[in-house]
Amino acid sequence: MAQEELLFLPLGGAGEIGMNLNLYGFGAPGDVTWVMVDLGITFGDAMLPGVDVMMPDPHYIVEHKDRLAGLVLTHAHEDHIGAVAHLWEKIGRPPIYATPFTAQIVGHKLAEAGLVKEAKITVIALGGKFSVGPFDMELITLTHSIPEPNAIAIRTKLGTVLHTGDWKFDPDPVLGAASDEAGLEKLGDEGVLAMVCDSTNVFTPGTSGSEGDLLESLTKIIAAADQRVVVTCFSSNVARIETVARAAKACGRDVVLSGRSLQRMVAAARDNGYLQDTAKFLEEDDAGFLPRDKTLIVCTGSQGEPRAALARMAADDHPRLTLNEGDTVIFSSRIIPGNEVVIGRMQNRLVRGGIHVVTEKDAFVHVSGHPARDELVRMYQRVRPKIAVPVHGELRHISEHARLAKTCQVTQAVVNENGGMIRLAPGDAAIIEEVPSGRLTLEGNRLVPLDSELVRGRTRSLFNGEAVVSVVVEDDGILAADPQITTTGLLDPSETDLLDGAVDIAANVVDTLSKKARSQDDQISEAVRIAVRRYFRNSLNKNAVVKVQMIRLGPIED
Repeated sequence: MAQEELLFLPLGGAGEIGMNLNLYGFGAPGDVTWVMVDLGITFGDAMLPGVDVMMPDPHYIVEHKDRLAGLVLTHAHEDHIGAVAHLWEKIGRPPIYATPFTAQIVGHKLAEAGLVKEAKITVIALGGKFSVGPFDMELITLTHSIPEPNAIAIRTKLGTVLHTGDWKFDPDPVLGAASDEAGLEKLGDEGVLAMVCDSTNVFTPGTSGSEGDLLESLTKIIAAADQRVVVTCFSSNVARIETVARAAKACGRDVVLSGRSLQRMVAAARDNGYLQDTAKFLEEDDAGFLPRDKTLIVCTGSQGEPRAALARMAADDHPRLTLNEGDTVIFSSRIIPGNEVVIGRMQNRLVRGGIHVVTEKDAFVHVSGHPARDELVRMYQRVRPKIAVPVHGELRHISEHARLAKTCQVTQAVVNENGGMIRLAPGDAAIIEEVPSGRLTLEGNRLVPLDSELVRGRTRSLFNGEAVVSVVVEDDGILAADPQITTTGLLDPSETDLLDGAVDIAANVVDTLSKKARSQDDQISEAVRIAVRRYFRNSLNKNAVVKVQMIRLGPIED
């Protein structure tokens, strides 16, 4: 009889930050039962025009969806739950397990997709225990920049794995309880085979800082402002919203909430018992009736999102909120890599308007939700795993985390990326198979592979321009009229000489083809495409995308 194995397979979030999809498997080869932990998204950048949202390609587990026992969610950040509504049906409609706050956020997403009545969400209490297939699970409360972040102790016959999710050790998290370090210590005493752990801030020395320490700093900055104050942060950072509200109250300011995602998060927080001591936030419509020096606006848009509230205020096209010279905008968030240019552009626009901009480079206005090096060491001291499996980081983060784990007396540290299947037990941990992994993107209302011709073709056209050549020939292949060329993103309307030159090139190619070649539409099309593309490359140093539309007229009947 084949020996049972305990497996770990990341399809997202290993070798990258964001877009998490983790699979744990248990059973004999060919008879493995899987549980999925998290199913998130990531966002596009300027290098992928038209791509706003990306998510892991779940092809491997789709092929084994009859063996997927459930989907367990660690917390409600988009990079952990954002793909649930898009992929839940594709992966076999598994039961979903989440704590109350996360369940409400996911439920809203499923409702928007028309799936809330079909999806079964089991709400698990904080610190709760439950079973999914052969896995006995226990939630351990940690702290992060959102309510109810959980590590999961996953117990099997071959050993226990601690999946940390996103976390930090914050002694004063403002919202919710501090991390259950006693629970981690107890788990370590029982014996932990492996820890799958967050690597985001492995290069950051010391600790990540406490949310509670921000209150004093933000209060001083707000108190020094003469006019309207705007604070922009991640909509999911409910603790930050609470901190800002306290600082505003200390400075005698009313708080206006701007942005639907913020309003949704605050509503879910209140429904689940958070923000109970915080006064009701005012609506955007109320802002116009308040003195500017007594108003604080909390809004979305810290990453330069063009449709978010802050970008619209900066562009002076928000229907209800305005920024004037002398106002202050506080960026109480970090810059997600890839967003530097758009954020810088927006901040320059604000400064150009006489607005005082404050970022984490100027003052203490943000703390990270992920563990720095000292916190990672503390986690290893509490849990004492035999195997370290770093995730939630690029390869450089994962490699450094593995080195750090070795200094904490961890026997084995496995450096792995998406698609690498690790056998955790029996025997030494090892990568035993590489399975397909990749990315899907939301293209309108459909999911397509990120490396599809649809996405690659659009990217080529946007970066290099496009020319469409229409060629009409008689039945014998002789041109019936001059070719017509339409360009997009390639020529300025005034560059008629270049356009005329391209038309001449296309016509000349057709005229010089052999009679046999002119009898074949595909040969005419390819010859014209190559010649026109070469012409634009030589003239403009641009590798334009050239497409040819061929029309062949039939013989004229009497």
